[in-house]
Amino acid sequence: MSAAGHGTLYVVSTPIGHLGDFSFRAVETLKAVDAVLAEDTRHSVHLLKRYDIGTPLVAYHEHNEAKATPTLVARLLAGESFALISDAGTPLLSDPGSRLVRAAVDAGVPVSPVPGASALLAALVASGLDIDRFTFFGFLPRKGAERREVLGEVTASRHAGVLYEAPSRVADSLAELAQAGAGARAAVVARELTKQFEETRRGTVAELAAYYVDNPPRGEVVIVIAGAEAALGATEDELRVRAAALRAEGRSARDVAAALTAELGAPRNLAYRLAHE
Repeated sequence: MSAAGHGTLYVVSTPIGHLGDFSFRAVETLKAVDAVLAEDTRHSVHLLKRYDIGTPLVAYHEHNEAKATPTLVARLLAGESFALISDAGTPLLSDPGSRLVRAAVDAGVPVSPVPGASALLAALVASGLDIDRFTFFGFLPRKGAERREVLGEVTASRHAGVLYEAPSRVADSLAELAQAGAGARAAVVARELTKQFEETRRGTVAELAAYYVDNPPRGEVVIVIAGAEAALGATEDELRVRAAALRAEGRSARDVAAALTAELGAPRNLAYRLAHE
């Protein structure tokens, strides 16, 4: 409890598969708080039973967070403490919780992370790629201009990109990334991390796209894609041809300019001019 008499909101990471990946501190925290805020109480009850945690579970998910948040913040201000968990891994990373954390911070309630398992970090450290810098893109938008824009950002990035993807869309997403210009890039598809059928498959984006057409994956999937390497020395004519091809794919001028710089090492001013021709 803080000096002001408020409770604390703990953001607690839970196992992404193997139930042994749960810290002593996380168990102690869940036992000590007044309630555990869970994305799916039916799912989380098994974890609590496994560690003999009798703390009440309260449903907190994308469908009720707008309504539930003010009441929870009021209870935190009154001195109660809560542990926020998701179905698996670290909350807020492509999971509900941001609204409550922001509201707690705005209200002056202490927010304390209890670190642990994360599919994002697990995939990165097992990838074998250069991960000194990386961007987490979460789940790709389903369709439209927003999807094309994010695909362009992944393709243009000079450092590793990390995606979460539903197993039914892995082949299509990899194929679209290949079409966007990332086909020759090294990539890793990490599946069912820490679980019995854990698999980490490596190859180029194009190779993995072809593989998963014939071998649809199952379970939770994380995709890691190496950053683009600048191919210095491209002529202006070569850059113009690439710009025309990107425009033909429906890419925006902004995406075209970014791709010319990332893929071919074009100076930004020249890339901008060619993108708007």
